[in-house]
Amino acid sequence: MSSNARQTARAAARLAAVQALYQHDMEATPWVQLLDEFHQHRLGAQIDDIQFAAAETAFFDDVVKGVLARREEIDALLESKLAEGWTLHRLDRTMLQILRAGAWELMARSDVPTGTAISEYLDVAHAFFDSREAKFVNGVLDSVAKSVR
Repeated sequence: MSSNARQTARAAARLAAVQALYQHDMEATPWVQLLDEFHQHRLGAQIDDIQFAAAETAFFDDVVKGVLARREEIDALLESKLAEGWTLHRLDRTMLQILRAGAWELMARSDVPTGTAISEYLDVAHAFFDSREAKFVNGVLDSVAKSVR
């Protein structure tokens, strides 16, 4: 796989991981069922004339399982990076999943350069939010990186 194709597959995996974590947060879907559903019906699939990008499945699985396994630790770290008076409960649910996935990757995937991880989750944030929220993601993940890298 070319490095460009790998970057695209990883970007698709990150976006899908955020979507899977959101679904888990909203519906409490067990992780085994969640991964299976995404493997069978989302990653690289075509739904309603929308072609989903082929994602690096192992990377997707790693992000989803990693966030779910370390969620309390991740949430405590994220909470410590928010401005005074803010809690994770005040954040938009999608925003929270972006921050969780980004924080996990910074904590657990030292093979991914800091700038790459932050930039990739900024791209995910841009898919859902305007530039103000993306700047928030950048600030929080930059602060997380300084703590864990």
